[in-house]
Amino acid sequence: MQNTLLIGLSRQVALQRELDVVSNNLANVNTTGYKADGAIFEEFLSPTARAAETGNRISFVHDRATWHDLGQGTVEQTGNPLDVAVQGNGFFVVQTPRGERYTRNGALQLNANGELVTASGYPVLGDSGPIRFQPTDRNIMIAQDGTVSVQEGSQSQASSLRGRLRVVNFNRPQQLQKDGDGSFSASANNAPQPDTQSRILQGSIEKSNVRSVVEMTRMIEVTRSYSQVAAMLQQQGDMRQSAIQKLADVPA
Repeated sequence: MQNTLLIGLSRQVALQRELDVVSNNLANVNTTGYKADGAIFEEFLSPTARAAETGNRISFVHDRATWHDLGQGTVEQTGNPLDVAVQGNGFFVVQTPRGERYTRNGALQLNANGELVTASGYPVLGDSGPIRFQPTDRNIMIAQDGTVSVQEGSQSQASSLRGRLRVVNFNRPQQLQKDGDGSFSASANNAPQPDTQSRILQGSIEKSNVRSVVEMTRMIEVTRSYSQVAAMLQQQGDMRQSAIQKLADVPA
């Protein structure tokens, strides 16, 4: 009976973890550039615990890892010249106080210093560092290769370069770690590589790739499974309590 309780508990822990993942996905269904997560579970065979009837090793549920769904989200046109979307596997590079971070959130803006920054105020890096504009710059144009150009002054029709957005990808993207604000961090053994295949779409943003209907369905399934396991554990607990009471009533 004790083994039954432990197996059920391991299943509940796994379901709680999966529910946390699904809930976080649903909470970010409208977050620009957000990438959904999924949970991976596997069977864990206890090295010591064995079934009393058969002698077989007891099998538990093990929360192994969380994986990232890095599939392309829906690209929505906004008409804002500072909005950019990545079409492909690339990431924008952002400078934060914690070091470089990588994001698909291209809802950009200008700060008081004329730097191109994220909604959180972190500079977006180009090939030569942060991209800065002059007070007289107008008609900001961002090409598909990330080249940023402007027209200077009110009369000039000539284009002037302001840099090129740095876009990178990774050989092991599943090793990226989420770091808040829709950004990822990378370990030292998973260095970013220049991405020459992705295209930059100006005047557009990439929406979250969370499939809300699928996630809602999964939440219902997980909640139902959790309730079923809880009911089974309650039944086992009641049986154990009843057995103890009956043993206590046996005359000495």
